[in-house]
Amino acid sequence: MELAAGFASISRDDWRALAAEVLRKSGAEAGAPEEVLSRTTYDGITVAPLYDADDLPGDPGVPGAIPYVRGSATAAGWDVRQRHAVADPEAVLADLENGVTSLWLVVGPDAIPVGELGTVLRDVYLDLAPVVLEAGEPAAEAAEALFELAAARNVTPSGNLGASAARGPAGIELARRCAAGFPGLRAVTVDATPYHDAGGSDAEELACSIAAGVAELRALTGGGLSAGQALGQIDFRYAATADQFATIAKLRAARRLWARVAEVCGAPEAGGQRQHAVTSAAMMTARDPWVNLLRTTLACFAAGVGGAQAVTVRPFDACLGLPDAFSRRIARNTQSLLLEESGLGRVLDPAGGSWYVERRTADLAEAAWAFFQEIEAAGGIAAAGDLVAGRIAATRERRADDIAHRRFPITGVSEFPDLHERPLRRPAPPGGAPSEGGAPQEGAPQEGAPQEGVRLREGGGPLAACASLPVTRYAEPFERLRDLADALPERPKVFLATIGPLSAHTARAAFAANLFQAGGLATETSGQGTDPEQIATALAVSGASVACLCSSDKLYAQHAAAVATALRKAGARKVWLAGKGHYEGVDANLHAGCDALAVLHETYDDLEVTR
Repeated sequence: MELAAGFASISRDDWRALAAEVLRKSGAEAGAPEEVLSRTTYDGITVAPLYDADDLPGDPGVPGAIPYVRGSATAAGWDVRQRHAVADPEAVLADLENGVTSLWLVVGPDAIPVGELGTVLRDVYLDLAPVVLEAGEPAAEAAEALFELAAARNVTPSGNLGASAARGPAGIELARRCAAGFPGLRAVTVDATPYHDAGGSDAEELACSIAAGVAELRALTGGGLSAGQALGQIDFRYAATADQFATIAKLRAARRLWARVAEVCGAPEAGGQRQHAVTSAAMMTARDPWVNLLRTTLACFAAGVGGAQAVTVRPFDACLGLPDAFSRRIARNTQSLLLEESGLGRVLDPAGGSWYVERRTADLAEAAWAFFQEIEAAGGIAAAGDLVAGRIAATRERRADDIAHRRFPITGVSEFPDLHERPLRRPAPPGGAPSEGGAPQEGAPQEGAPQEGVRLREGGGPLAACASLPVTRYAEPFERLRDLADALPERPKVFLATIGPLSAHTARAAFAANLFQAGGLATETSGQGTDPEQIATALAVSGASVACLCSSDKLYAQHAAAVATALRKAGARKVWLAGKGHYEGVDANLHAGCDALAVLHETYDDLEVTR
C-alpha cells in the first residue's frame, strides 16, 4: 500500500525553490534556505529545517535488541516513580494508591533519616513497589536498613540501592550481594542530572554519564564481577526537558553509547541501558509556577517517547519548597494521562524511523562520544574535574547569554510576566531536606553564589567531578530582579512615552512593557498624542525618572527628538527608545535581541535602586 499514492512527487529542490521565494518576500537575507532556516545547538549540531530519507544514519535496529537505540525493553510503558525527601508515610501511601508504581527515597541527615526508612515504608509492599535509594555517603547503611526491612517481611526487594562502586568497597560489596541473591535489585546509580543542573548541554550530560558508568564498570569488574554482571548492576538517571525532540534524541543516544561500551567490554547482550528520566530542575520557575505544568508535561512525554523505563515528574511547585498534596497529585496524574488516556503506554519507540529524530540521535551520540573520549584521555571522570567543569561553564555562559537576550525565552518570567500574580507559598522542607526543584524558595539569592543564577553544589555526586559543579536554574537572574522590586516599599516605575495613535505605538509599547516587567518594573503610558509638552507633563505626574519612547519609525522621525528633549526637561534621567533608530536626546535602544538583563540592570541603577 502506497500511502503517498495520488500525491505529486516533491523533491528537495522543489521545496528549496518554494522556501526561497517565501524568504525573499519576508526580507530575509539571501542564501540557501537550509542555511537561513537552520539553527545550531549548544553541542554544535545543526538542526535543519527539512529532513528526508537521505538523512537516515543507518539501521537503528529494533526495540529490545542491540544497539538498543529503539529501547532496551520489548514492553511498552514505563514505571511511574515519585521522589520523597521527607519522612511522610502518608504521602508515600497516597502516591502508591493513586498511580505511582515505584519510590525514589532521598536518605540522609538532611532528608529521610536511615532510622526512619521502616516508618516511611511501613505500609509499602516491597515485593510489588520497587524502591530506589539516593543516600550519598550513608548508602551502605541505608541499603542494609532496606535489606533488614525486606527480610523481616520475608520478601525480595527490587529497585536500586543508589550506591557507587567507584567510591569505595562498600558499593562493590552491595553489587556482589545484589548479583548473587536479588535479581530485581541493582546497586549502582549513575546520576547525570548534576551535569545538566550545572548548565551542561545534552552531549556533555551524556558524555559525563558514560564516563561515570565506565568508572563504575572498572570498579565492579575489579571487584570480581563479570562484565555482564557489572553491566546489570547499573542504572542511569537523566534530565528530561521541555525540548521534546532534544530529550527523545538524548535518551536514544544514551542507549547507543552504552551499548557500544558493553560491546567493547565483551558483553554486548548486557548493554541495554536502564534509564530513569527526571523532569529538569533547571527549567523550573518560581514565578508563574503554573507554567511548570506545561514544561513537565512536555518533558514527561519526551521521556516516555524516548524510551525511559522509569519517569519522575517534579511537582510544579517543587522549587518553592515542600510540594503539597495537590501538586503531587498533578505530577503523578500527568503520567497517568500520558500512559493511559494518550496511549503512550501502548507504543514502543513511536519516534523510531523519523528522519529528524534518527539523524539527531546519531549526531548527538557522535558529539557525546567525542567528549567522552576526551574525558577518558584526561584520566577518566574522577580525574577530569577541571575539563568537565570548564566545558560545562562555557555552555552555561552561552545559555545565560541567550537567556539575557531572550533568545531562550522563559514563559512567565522573561516573557509575558504577570506583576500582579499571587505568589504561592510553600513551607521549607523540615531539617533542610533538599528541594525537588534544586533551588531556594521563590528564587531568592544564595550568599556566596559564584555568579548570578548559579549556586555551588553541596556534597557532590557519585564521583569527584560532580562536587565542584554549580547548581543553576535558568529563570533565576530575572526572578532575582522580581524579588528585589517586590521587596521595595513602592514598585519602581518606567514611563512609556507613547507617541501617536494606538495603531502606531501599541506593538512597541507592549514590547517595552513586557521587557521592563520581566525585571519587576511597573510601566505607565502617556496615552495617545504627539504633543511633547503633554507627554512630559504625564511623565512628571507619574513620578518616573526613566522613560521609553514607543511609536512607529515614521512618527519617530517627526517627533522623537522633541519628545525626548521635553522628557529631559521634565526630569527624565534616562530616555530609551523602542526600536533601532538614533535620535537627539535618546540615550539607548530597546529592540528584539537586545540584552534584556543588561537593560534592566541599567534601569535599576538609573532609578537609584541598590541591587
